[in-house]
Amino acid sequence: MKDPLSTFAVDVDAASYSNVRRMINAGQLPPKDAVRVEEMINYFQYNLNPPTNGDPVKIYTELSVAPWNPEHKLMRIALKAKNMPTEKLPASNFVFLIDVSGSMFGANRLPLVKSSLKLLVDQLRPEDKVAIVTYAGSAGLKLKSTSGSQKMTIKQAIDELEAGGSTAGGAGIKLAYNIAKENFIKDGNNRIVLATDGDFNVGASSDEAMEDLISRERQSGVNLTVLGYGMGNLKDSKMEILANKGHGNYAYIDNISEARKAMVTEFGGTMFTVAKDVKIQVEFNPAYVQAYRLVGYENRLLEAEDFNNDTKLGGDMGVGHTVTALYELIPTGIISQIFGKVDPLKYQKDKQAPAGASNGELATVKFRYKEPTSDRSKLQQQVVSDKAIAIENASEDFRFATAVAEFGMLIRNSDFKQKANFQRLITRAKAAKGKDDEGYRAEFIRMAENSKSLFDTNGFKESE
Repeated sequence: MKDPLSTFAVDVDAASYSNVRRMINAGQLPPKDAVRVEEMINYFQYNLNPPTNGDPVKIYTELSVAPWNPEHKLMRIALKAKNMPTEKLPASNFVFLIDVSGSMFGANRLPLVKSSLKLLVDQLRPEDKVAIVTYAGSAGLKLKSTSGSQKMTIKQAIDELEAGGSTAGGAGIKLAYNIAKENFIKDGNNRIVLATDGDFNVGASSDEAMEDLISRERQSGVNLTVLGYGMGNLKDSKMEILANKGHGNYAYIDNISEARKAMVTEFGGTMFTVAKDVKIQVEFNPAYVQAYRLVGYENRLLEAEDFNNDTKLGGDMGVGHTVTALYELIPTGIISQIFGKVDPLKYQKDKQAPAGASNGELATVKFRYKEPTSDRSKLQQQVVSDKAIAIENASEDFRFATAVAEFGMLIRNSDFKQKANFQRLITRAKAAKGKDDEGYRAEFIRMAENSKSLFDTNGFKESE
């Protein structure tokens, strides 16, 4: 094994899933770059018990045979953030930053933004407050910071919004941060909620300029949630960058059901951070693992030394949130072509398992996180045993997550899809649907069935 350490920042964004769903529902297969497998897996909530010892996050692991290659193993790492009743959530200082430029005209843009934000207003308590900043050709304050008890006043201001003009996104973000800082609540939830189609074209409009602006403001204690709307010119990569740099999350809202998921069903997870800069590092034991690959997270990878560096950003987790990551492992002794082969080293010895490494420990999983108001991280870790179970004996959640991962690899046409197969993943997802009160898992199964039809219609090949 070339490097036994794997390090990445957790990701709580789920935008890729709803964006992919929109395209498939429109009868088209998504471009490869639109399919971020980790976001698709983490679109779903999983049935994990929250921590009970005062920690904000609890870690879980599970190991099974990989469903798309029975010679390989699949390790699941899952994190569960603590739950908190709504009445105990900290007071919120929200600034709605709303794009009202001409590109936001259309039913699935500004009208959907209005409906979405009114769902969020319904969740507010008297101790919460909201200001509204709009931007088109210039930025302006539509509503000064107003108590959550005045819901009709807030909703009326939202209803009055109209689309038109160019898009001064940079000026809007600057004004929103200023308003948020003026109304800052100590030990509260200070957050900008940006609703846009991502089409910035006036002022600070490059990815680098916006990134620098938000990186500077991040130190103020104001977080950023990005809600993407619109079908044509959604700047997906830009939205993801802004959320990652702003200690926040990114969701793509393509219909009112998705808005309700973000604003109501998962309100705490979307809007209230309980652990920030969450990072995971896994050390694999070469006695049992000769190669590994993290499924997804391509743009969240970190250097090994970043794990202990508290200045390096990780991901943020909200109330009740779950995060799942999957590793595909090639056991030592298995001949596999999938990851390629490296010639023996001439000037130094290949890393071999040291004496005593055959102790039954497949890997050690470590994760770091910071309390929301702290700059110093805390460490937890857990050992994973080298005892893999058959996929059919794995937990319901694990089986469903593998179906989503397999689906993502197929529609990305991943080089690592191996024997991935639509019908097998659909069958597995149906058997692992479990309790599905909101119908999200049933919707995934329908989407997978529609995608299989699209593949068949377009003559694409999948594994037998």
